[in-house]
Amino acid sequence: MAETIFKKVDLDVRRLVDDIELGKLGLPDIQRPFVWANVKVRDLFDSMYQGFPVGYLLLWETAVAGEQKTIGASGKQLTPDRVIVDGQQRLTSLFAVFKGEPVIRSSFQEEHIRIAFNPLTGKFEVPTAATANDRTFIPDISKLWTDDTTVFDVRDAYLDGLREVREISVDEERRIERAISRLHGLISFPVVALELAAEVGEEQVAEVFVRINSKGTPLNQADFILTLMSVYWDEGRAGLEKFARDAAQPSDGARSPFNWYIKPKPDQLLRASICVAFKRARLASVHSVLRGKDLETGDFNQERRAEQFDRLKQAQERVLNLQHWHDFLQCLRLAGYRSERMINSESAVIYSYALYLIGRTEAGVALRDLHVAIAQWFMMASLTGRYSASPETVMESDLRMVSDVADADDFLARLSQARSVALTSDFWTVTLPSDLANSAGRSPSMMAYEAALVVLRSPVLFSNFTVAEMLDPAVTGHRKIERHHLFPRAFLIKEGIAPKSRGARVTNQIANFAYVEWRDNVTIADRSPAEYWPEMLSLVSADNLAEMLRLHALPTGWEAMEYEEFLERRREMIATIIREGYDRISSSDGAAMSADIEPSLDDLITSGEGDSVEFKSTLRINLHTREP
Repeated sequence: MAETIFKKVDLDVRRLVDDIELGKLGLPDIQRPFVWANVKVRDLFDSMYQGFPVGYLLLWETAVAGEQKTIGASGKQLTPDRVIVDGQQRLTSLFAVFKGEPVIRSSFQEEHIRIAFNPLTGKFEVPTAATANDRTFIPDISKLWTDDTTVFDVRDAYLDGLREVREISVDEERRIERAISRLHGLISFPVVALELAAEVGEEQVAEVFVRINSKGTPLNQADFILTLMSVYWDEGRAGLEKFARDAAQPSDGARSPFNWYIKPKPDQLLRASICVAFKRARLASVHSVLRGKDLETGDFNQERRAEQFDRLKQAQERVLNLQHWHDFLQCLRLAGYRSERMINSESAVIYSYALYLIGRTEAGVALRDLHVAIAQWFMMASLTGRYSASPETVMESDLRMVSDVADADDFLARLSQARSVALTSDFWTVTLPSDLANSAGRSPSMMAYEAALVVLRSPVLFSNFTVAEMLDPAVTGHRKIERHHLFPRAFLIKEGIAPKSRGARVTNQIANFAYVEWRDNVTIADRSPAEYWPEMLSLVSADNLAEMLRLHALPTGWEAMEYEEFLERRREMIATIIREGYDRISSSDGAAMSADIEPSLDDLITSGEGDSVEFKSTLRINLHTREP
């Protein structure tokens, strides 16, 4: 028989909630904020009141126990020697009700959980207007366990209130007293816990969790590090969550991490902090280090743990710095990317941010040079899918590349060398045209082509507006720009080129799309290129025609070509335009943009420190009517 990795521990509710309050038992949000509806809390108390078992808890001993210090803003007296792995929602419910403490909902808002109780019927309810006006209910059972109220105070107040509306018989009074006493006694309700030893690794803990929660959310390495943060540096975890929350919604004018590119999750921000602090992307070993483990001896040491958390704190301060954050996002803008819709890899954003911070805060790279280098790095990473497969392994290699740079020039040279290795001549002439032979609407190559058009300040086909203007999410407008089939779908089907069985794969080829204003798309409709092309050319001046055709990768006489010939030729031309856009970022014209990158209105309001921007009025162009 295999040796067990756990031991059974008999506890009661009083000890559990007291240990949480003191800080001996860590209650981290290792899955997510409190998600139970209040009716489930009501049902939990009803089961306990009826004497039914309520399941067991799964605890995990921390590596170093007994350290005496205050942690977090709540003023706990001890550092946890155990954390809860399974049973978080039940334990949170018990703590919230018995101690009258608020919980944090998924919206990051605080809420006091209130449960009403009818001593005459033994029924629990989530308070409503009806129970509030019903004197047979105790409106909030948490009052039974507060320090300034006794069970007798609650009983007397209840009886006095009920007598104001009706008479109470002797039998009812006895039933009420027994019910309130029984409810108060739930503080001693027995709870069974299974406790995993400190020596059990996080991989085993995760496997145990999954095995006993087949429908639960599997834990990952980031979950365990966030757990440790909840135990040893709760303010740090709260900082990640606040940043993530604020980045997801526009501010009211105050400085904010909100942006148009990414709504980072706490674990993504944590990854950036880990990369900066430890120059590592694989989180498994970092988790052990943060627990105070010596990777050579296997011993745990609280001083080592404190040192590693100090490194993490310093790195996270850089990651959550709003000046750093918004300056980095300007790198994406310099690369031609304008919104979340154009981002095909959030990992590329997060890992590029980590490299940006290393270059800025450790290598001392001048901002103009750093903006250009990271803009090209992000475009390369997005275009090649650098962080799509085995992202931690790839980023681990990238971090080793910059971990020992001598100075700013060395940092820039190493990034340049890595980009050259990824973007070889064969990539531009063979691999990229081949990648463009697909119909995926959000393929990396399609997004890179859009970005290149932005960098090259290309006009929309048949229009005086630029692609950059039309893709800017800060500009209002209804159906302002559309991806137009150069060979319309209906035309290809009619000609027998796109059979219904594989029509979308044929008609939706990347090389068959071009950006036009929506009203021009309506005009083109389903006509053949030979029919609509001469008519649409009348909208373009002769001086601009050649450059428009080049930027939109349209070969001369394309409208009369066979469809497959057109696709092959245009794929080659699109690849050339993407390369031109990439190169333009580092040209004198592109480098100049890094000093005064065209900021959106949101950038001006929410980014950076220093001088504020005041607007007497704001002009918002509606691209549907072309009027303010």
